[in-house]
Amino acid sequence: MSASTAIRFPAIAFIGGGNMASAILGGLMHQGLPLSQIEVVEPWEPARAALQQQFGVLAQASAGPQLERAEVVVWAIKPQTFKEAALTTGTHTGKALHLSVAAGVRSDSIAHWLGSERVVRAMPNTPALIGQGISGLYARPTVSEAERQLVAQIMASTGEHLWVPEEAQLDAVTALSGSGPAYVFYFLEAMVQAGVEMGLGAAQAEQLAIATFAGSSELARRSHESPAVLRERVTSKGGTTYAALESMRAAELNRHFIAALRAAQARAHELGDACEA
Repeated sequence: MSASTAIRFPAIAFIGGGNMASAILGGLMHQGLPLSQIEVVEPWEPARAALQQQFGVLAQASAGPQLERAEVVVWAIKPQTFKEAALTTGTHTGKALHLSVAAGVRSDSIAHWLGSERVVRAMPNTPALIGQGISGLYARPTVSEAERQLVAQIMASTGEHLWVPEEAQLDAVTALSGSGPAYVFYFLEAMVQAGVEMGLGAAQAEQLAIATFAGSSELARRSHESPAVLRERVTSKGGTTYAALESMRAAELNRHFIAALRAAQARAHELGDACEA
């Protein structure tokens, strides 16, 4: 993106400077966010050093008056440290819009700790690290349309996003896409193991498995047909694909996989309960 077309961003502060903060920060800087509009608070010295080396950002070890100029504060910290950080930082961020990417911490708690109703929650996933993620977003009712657009602009730096009308739906987003990359890696592991057991080299099996996932996902993205129809198009009765799918059906893999996602959803709800104000 050229300097003449760079997006104009407000001053942004990051509380936490780990992987997800780095993903968002890197994406925003690629879009034209200047260093002069960035503040980062990160207590862990190695993370501060990494931010300076990678982005040239001079992060601070603790919150202070430097945060008062921030128009948007991105909360990218562990859920168990959110309350303490909010109570010590909120005095400097009262005028800001707050965007939380902390898993499980509900907006009621965030609003209570910060003394602000201008809170948006995001549930991203790890492909955000390469700009290929997808995030579920929920905004409290007092967040304006202009502020929602600003959040969408920020999260676009990490990939796609969608808004959910009810905060409870973020538990389902967590189970489906937030935890989803691990499911993909799990199936990739199984495919590679099967390939090796069938006589392929490990590198060959990994190349075939990863390319198959990537290509199939892109085909599904570009197609106007449902995944079910796409599956049927590569399944000839009595053929090899049919044999594999019949084995999966006999093992009730679909039912077990759905149960696994429901378990992730239930755990996300439990984590939210544990982080209540």
